[in-house]
Formats: sequence, structure tokens, C-alpha cells
Amino acid sequence: MGLHRNARLGLAGRRQLVADVEAGLSCREAARRRAVSPTTACRWWRRWSAATLEQQRSLSCLEDHSSRPHRSPRLLPVVEQERICAARRRSGWGPRLIAGETGHAHATVWRTLRRAGLSRPPRQPREQSCRYEWPCPGDLLHIDSKRFVRFTRPGHAVTGDRRSSGARKRERVGFEWVHSLVDDHSRLAYSELHRDEKAVTVTGFVERGLAFFADHGIAAKRLLSDNAWAYTHNQALAQLLARHRIRHMLIPPRRPQVNGKVERYQQTLKREWALGEVYRSSDHRAAALTHWLRYYNQRRPHSSLGGRPPTSRVHNVPRQDS
Repeated sequence: MGLHRNARLGLAGRRQLVADVEAGLSCREAARRRAVSPTTACRWWRRWSAATLEQQRSLSCLEDHSSRPHRSPRLLPVVEQERICAARRRSGWGPRLIAGETGHAHATVWRTLRRAGLSRPPRQPREQSCRYEWPCPGDLLHIDSKRFVRFTRPGHAVTGDRRSSGARKRERVGFEWVHSLVDDHSRLAYSELHRDEKAVTVTGFVERGLAFFADHGIAAKRLLSDNAWAYTHNQALAQLLARHRIRHMLIPPRRPQVNGKVERYQQTLKREWALGEVYRSSDHRAAALTHWLRYYNQRRPHSSLGGRPPTSRVHNVPRQDS
């Protein structure tokens, strides 16, 4: 049982209390010293006196006892409890539906499921993460896009003010997408802001992204993306990758963890760029993207790189003089 959460004395305090009584103090005087009632002091002294030497050594005799009664004559029969638990295992229903099937009160069903440990479905064990990193810059590029809402004035995400007028709700300023490429080894990132994520936009973005990495001495060999239509059914993108001899790889369906480096980059992008400052409008936010991206690549410490920026892994690659 251990200790009750509202207990005034812990095990050490109770041990001192019985030690005071053993030293010759009365239970009333020992209780006054420990700021508890005389009844409480007498209870701990009686339990201590009746305990064995082993119980006194482990202090188990000074732990709280369970407050559950020895008899519960109004408790639901075991057969009915098993019927409720069987209905839960068979259907997965909640207490209200099970109560309708078994004819017992909702509270009775809930207590029965709680005693049996069936009030909540068992939590599935968390999948062990599989971390990987390609050995050289350019071995693998991750690509993805993230949608952001356009706005003409700061929203509640940064101001905390959820008040809004009807005219503001009718503005319908739309959305914009940040397309991103991240190098697997160095975490060097390249991002552009566009009004859509169509195939033509994606192809142009990838072409400019490959030129960006080439300027840093990185020749891409593989490109990893999700199964979005703009990646899997884009003939222009396939031809572009074929010209550069880049292998296009796809993540398994519903497995964004495989593309985790760009997914994590987009979380940082949202927190530090999109929500890190209070912008007057989405146009001002768009103008700040280039500056934030330069800071991310050249100065921002990266935890997976030992606190160094991504460019620390780009220097001195082959065919680069700087």
C-alpha cells in the first residue's frame, strides 16, 4: 500500500514518533511533537509494538493499510462481472452500451471494468525508432512540402487573441506551400515558398534545389519523397532526375518516419520562422524566409551534428575550394 498521498507523516516521521514513545514519552506528548493527533500516535505505536523484528527493520509495519473493506455484500456477483468483462473484450464497447446489453447501471459497469483493468484499451508499445545517416553529402536528399495559411494581419497563434470580425472571415486569402529539400548527411536545407504544390511547381523547385546543392559541391545521387501525386506521377520530374542520374525513392505508405529528417526540419521551420516572429502579413513572413534559411544553414546549432550548423559538414567536400 505504501503511503497515502495526504499522509502528514512519512516513514521517517513515524519512526521518530515511535522512537519518542520508546524513549519514555507518552503517546500524547509524542503526537504533540509531531503535530498529529494522539489517536494517530497510538495507532502507530500499537502497530510497531505488535510487529516482528523483520517488519520493524523494513518499516513495513508503519505503512498505510488499504482502506478497502473486508466484505462488500452489495458487490456485483462474480458471474455478472465476468459477463460485463466478456462483453467488453468481445465488442470493445464503452460502459454505456455494455450497460444496455447487460441490464446493469452505467456506473456499475464502469466500476467493474475499472477493477478488471479494462476501462481503457491497452496502450500499444511504442515502435523502436530506426536512426540512419548516409555517409556523404548528396547520398540522399529528402523532399516534402508544408502548407501555411496566408493572412493580412497577425493571427491568434502568435497574438493569443481569437476575436475575429465577419469581414476578416470572408477575406479567404488562401494558402501557400513551403517546398523543402534536406540533405541526409549534412542537414543542409533549401526551401522555396509557392502558391501551390502542382507538378510544374515541384519540378522547377527541384531543379533550382539541385543547383543550390551543386553550388555547395554536393552532387545528389538519390531523392526520397512520400507518395504524393506531384512526386509519383510527375513525368517532368522523372525526366529531370534521369538527366542528373538521380534515383527516385518512395517511403512506404503511411510511414512518414522514413522521411523523418525533412519532417523534423518542417517542424523547426514552423516554430522558428512561421511562428517565431509577429509578422504584419504573410508577405512579410515570406520575405523573412531567405534570411531564416541562411541562419539555419550557417549559424543555427543542430543537435544531431553536435551543436554545429549544417555547413560544418559541407566544407572540404571534393571539387570545392573553400
